[in-house]
Amino acid sequence: MTETPLLSVRDLKVEFPTRRATLTAIDGVSFDLKKGEVLGVVGESGAGKSITGSAIIGLLEPPGRIAGGEIRLKGERIDNLSQAAMRKVRGKRIGMIFQDPLTSLNPLFTIGEQITETIMTHLPVSEAEARKRAIGLLEEVGIPAAGDRLDAYPHQFSGGMRQRVVIALALCAEPELVIADEPTTALDVSVQAQIIGLLKRICNDHGASVMLITHDMGVIAETCDRVAVMYSGRVAEIGPVRDVVKSPHHPYTVGLMGAIPTLIGEHDRLTQIPGSMPRLDAIPKGCPFNPRCAHVFDRCRAERPDPIDVGASRVACWLVEEGRNGHANEVEQA
Repeated sequence: MTETPLLSVRDLKVEFPTRRATLTAIDGVSFDLKKGEVLGVVGESGAGKSITGSAIIGLLEPPGRIAGGEIRLKGERIDNLSQAAMRKVRGKRIGMIFQDPLTSLNPLFTIGEQITETIMTHLPVSEAEARKRAIGLLEEVGIPAAGDRLDAYPHQFSGGMRQRVVIALALCAEPELVIADEPTTALDVSVQAQIIGLLKRICNDHGASVMLITHDMGVIAETCDRVAVMYSGRVAEIGPVRDVVKSPHHPYTVGLMGAIPTLIGEHDRLTQIPGSMPRLDAIPKGCPFNPRCAHVFDRCRAERPDPIDVGASRVACWLVEEGRNGHANEVEQA
């Protein structure tokens, strides 16, 4: 008997109605996340990474709405819950780490007030116990003199320290799943590695699964067990990180991998993917990547490819379906 995934997303569709038309931001996204697993979600700006995370946690910006599909947490549907029921899931069972720690924290309340309130909302503890737990969490995420800093305000912390506080806040109710949306974007490069390492270690210690949303393939390669490559609201390729990095199959994934600089210096120039991500009101027919693909043929322009199994990965590409790409090497040499 196969184990029920912690998180299961099936054929997720997210729409944004406007006066002119209804725009589809997420179109048929499916993936699973196992207990204790770190899944990276990567792609260019506009690929639909953050919207997927917002849909899972029930925080879509109006007029955005889930128009189809299912989201299940340990087998229970959560996409059709009321706002009140979803609030009980959010924080308690799913923690969220946002891009900018300054906007994640309320500037009018101390760090301690915000963490203890969250703990008392979701766990049956007294205020004294919640405060003690908050100090322990701040120490765990590396805040020096945590007992003294508990009564400080967000503006009294540096960017890196604020992000550590946000991680503590996301983990304070012992969630099963943590969704981290670009958790290092606003930080110095020297701090980014510390935060990613901290996030992975803390979640591992707490037994939480992680969905890490980022545009940085370097972070994905260092941190994740599996990776989902998104393009234009769809999953282009998903599989174990080692397989996707070493032997990518989708031409878009090949382009992303070729854009990562290496210390070895095998190539004089990095790979460049021509063009840009299509706007939501101008997504081409067939495979959405076809206008930028060097290997496009007629079927790519007419039909949308469904994901197919390639080893341990799943790839949505007609090249793979028809055996035309001769694995990643041929795509790289073009």
